[in-house]
Amino acid sequence: MQNQVLHVLTVFMGFFAIMNPIANTPIFLGLTEGDSADIRRAVARRALLVTFLIIVVFTISGRMIFELFGIGLPAFQITGGLLVLLIGFHMVQGHASRVQHPGNAGATPGLEGELDKAISPLAMPLLAGPGTISTAINFASQGGIGPVVTTLVTFFALCVITYFFFVYGERLVRYLGHAGMSIITRLMGLILAVIGTQMVIGGITGAIKLAAS
Repeated sequence: MQNQVLHVLTVFMGFFAIMNPIANTPIFLGLTEGDSADIRRAVARRALLVTFLIIVVFTISGRMIFELFGIGLPAFQITGGLLVLLIGFHMVQGHASRVQHPGNAGATPGLEGELDKAISPLAMPLLAGPGTISTAINFASQGGIGPVVTTLVTFFALCVITYFFFVYGERLVRYLGHAGMSIITRLMGLILAVIGTQMVIGGITGAIKLAAS
């Protein structure tokens, strides 16, 4: 029971650090600046729904993707770990990682254009970027249905939390200020860097076991 609780906390903290709803709230507010409260809520709902669906697809079909392209789990753990480590390294320095925030092309004008922000850049690559996908597949590929269910339920809970951060974000930003946001971003980056390192260690260990067998 204690190991299960620890695993759930690890999954939650991994996702929380890489999605970082606190640090992403000012980005959401900037993208929806001038929009009404109804449009902001609609953008947040669509963004998080698309984000959750992307993670569901990769969490469930992760092993099929491995088999289709002949990718071993250790190779993915090492590559995904390095990716997560890179994002965390940039965050510790106080910079937005280009892996997670590569920028955004022009948006379509009008209401549909406002809602398009929910898909790009919010859902992809801001929330469900390569690092989030790598983390989800890594957590879900530990064998059995249990890790898959844990990963999806935990990620869904985080999506709900992120929604409230986005909708009520103006108060949070005013309360924390620039210094507070910077400190939280660096702490999340440190957690990500540690998780990425652990993924790399697990991948190297798995590769050694495969080579020895």
